[in-house]
Amino acid sequence: MNIEEIRAYCLSKKGVEEGFPFEDETLVFKVGGKMFLLCGLENYPIRFNAKCEPQKAIELREKYSCVLPGYHMNKAHWNTVICDGSVKKALLYEWIDESYELILGGLPKKIQEQILGLGV
Repeated sequence: MNIEEIRAYCLSKKGVEEGFPFEDETLVFKVGGKMFLLCGLENYPIRFNAKCEPQKAIELREKYSCVLPGYHMNKAHWNTVICDGSVKKALLYEWIDESYELILGGLPKKIQEQILGLGV
């Protein structure tokens, strides 16, 4: 998986914005103003940070060598995923989906409805 695929996938989700709030090397994707994925552009292979339920984060780190504690993040809730080809793209997309859904689900209901186009 490359940065263009990650970017296109993230931007295909409702309410997603991208930007460089830290420096020019870290692309950040947000929903409702909250980060759900960070991607270092200078790394090869490409890697990204995604939010995860704490127990699942531990399980993923134990099962997959490409999943590490979140670099510069709360390591209980964030993983760094190295896109080295050791797991299928479908699984990487699943982890991105989970991060997006965790952040979206933590937003106030009114904002969630606006993002999803419900009750408007």
